Amino acid sequence: MGAGVDPRKMCQSLVTKVAQFKQLQAVTDPEILMLFEDWLEELENEVAAFIKAAGSENYAAVAQGTGLSQSGAKFIVTKLKREGRI
Repeated sequence: MGAGVDPRKMCQSLVTKVAQFKQLQAVTDPEILMLFEDWLEELENEVAAFIKAAGSENYAAVAQGTGLSQSGAKFIVTKLKREGRI
């Protein structure tokens, strides 16, 4: 882990987000969830295309080039890497 990263806080944040996701999933209409998943896939494809064209996975550049926040760009770039899509 990088300097200044508190693994306990990171873990707690992840647990909180999973709990929030479970709560939302319980009350979300399946059609809305499907639309969200389609939107997220389109966004991921846009980020992957930007990275391929720009030749850079720099979060700030991805954010600026796609209109995402830097944390959003980091999330999607990390997800794409984990899935082996970039």
